[in-house]
Amino acid sequence: MPFTDTPEFTAQRRNFLRQSGALMAAFGAAGPLQVLAQSGSTLTIAYNVDLPSWDPTVGPSAVNPTIQALYKSVLSQFIDQNTDLSLKPDVLTQWGWNADRSKISMTVRKGAKWHDGSALTAEDVAWSLRRAADPATGNPIQFVWGKITNIKAEGDKVTADVKEFEPTLFKWMAFLTGYVMPKAYYEKVGKEGFEKKPVGSGPYLVEEFVSGSHMKLKAFRDYFGPKPVFESVIIKFVTDPSARVAEIESGRSDMTMEIPLEEFDRLKSKGLGGTNAPVSDIGMIFLTNVEPMLNANVRKALAMSINKKALTDKLMRGAALPIDTLQANTYEAFDPSTKVPYDMAKAKALMEEAGYSKDKPLKFKVQTTRGFKPKDFEVMQAVVGMWKTIGVEAELEVYEVAKHYELRSQHKLAPAAFYNWGNAIGDPSTSTGFAMFSMSPHSAWKTKDVDDLIGPLWGEKDEAKRIAGYKKADKYIADNAYVIPLFQYKQTVMFRKGIKAAPHGAGFVQPQSVTRA
Repeated sequence: MPFTDTPEFTAQRRNFLRQSGALMAAFGAAGPLQVLAQSGSTLTIAYNVDLPSWDPTVGPSAVNPTIQALYKSVLSQFIDQNTDLSLKPDVLTQWGWNADRSKISMTVRKGAKWHDGSALTAEDVAWSLRRAADPATGNPIQFVWGKITNIKAEGDKVTADVKEFEPTLFKWMAFLTGYVMPKAYYEKVGKEGFEKKPVGSGPYLVEEFVSGSHMKLKAFRDYFGPKPVFESVIIKFVTDPSARVAEIESGRSDMTMEIPLEEFDRLKSKGLGGTNAPVSDIGMIFLTNVEPMLNANVRKALAMSINKKALTDKLMRGAALPIDTLQANTYEAFDPSTKVPYDMAKAKALMEEAGYSKDKPLKFKVQTTRGFKPKDFEVMQAVVGMWKTIGVEAELEVYEVAKHYELRSQHKLAPAAFYNWGNAIGDPSTSTGFAMFSMSPHSAWKTKDVDDLIGPLWGEKDEAKRIAGYKKADKYIADNAYVIPLFQYKQTVMFRKGIKAAPHGAGFVQPQSVTRA
């Protein structure tokens, strides 16, 4: 059943796009950024994306998982995560529900300060939650924050009434848009003033920011958490993967990530340090409920004709793990019994039943990023080649990830579009839920049958029943090929001799986590 737009969804879409803008594709460094990075007190990182906005609670950057590590270096979250994705205190030291889950209560850390020297208070936390819950502010996750109301601060406590039960509320406080903002400072300088001079309470403060080029950070001596090892950090925005290889190999940068896998192996053999560990990101192909994807045989044929093992073992050089649902094996609702078989003969038969063959090919556009993740473009080239075998001539279009967000929020993606989905908290609602529920501004497939499965799970208080419900939804979605999951990523992080960085399960590459070897 095709998706019918609603006023509520239109409003969410409008808020999501309010501050959209394209990422800068070029890297231009000048002056001191051209010198070698070997400095005892300074860490230089060649980062794979630019930072389009300093407010982590509004606009398309707020839901870009790749940028969150940059935010987390400067701004604190309500709750933080360990490397295994479990929750740990950040600004909040305690949190929980009352007995009937009609209220929440949180304890705010004492002694925390903002970068301007003022005290971080419970009112900052309450104001940040009220602001996130207000539809007028444009928070793309407002539909989560809006489920609490009557948010009050008293002493070091913050309380709120539960308007609608959200089982993952506290998980979201460690996830997208879950940041504590400085009430007094923001109200004084406004949106534009905050972009010019952001003030957070994290381990580093911003000394300089040049969009499309770099930012310079300085350790915040009054930070409440563990003090970072490096006094200064330079983060270069290097969107081209070959340029990132050159940065680390030449010594102009101490550290980088998401480089071509062949280059990772080569640089490791030359003595550089590196990690290649599974993270919570998955590679997937969004399908949009427009022609030709409304034909179930076409969808199923597309899914069954992809040799995922060949993609991961050969093309990805073992740096990914095949998956058949939107749950990676580190997610709570992962069910290994749900499978989508690789069956080229069956795929050809389904295409013939739909009226297509090599002699009468099906044609449609496929979108992908190039260099945003290792082998993203090459993976989709290979997929298009596999599809050609069953009678599909797909046109491959390259776009920047910011364009993907814009098109997705407008429900205007191509019939098939590659994307890497981040799910740092590993909850099924933040994978299958937000990727497949039609009222989510992040979904591409929008039909009532899927909504009927996912809808009741949003407020399910029985956790076992909620997880079982998502497993059922995943199987239904897989059986109907409403999305094509490909693989769980491993993340490549490379660094020079003399430093070390432990991998994080969410893929966060944070300067405060880097130490000397």
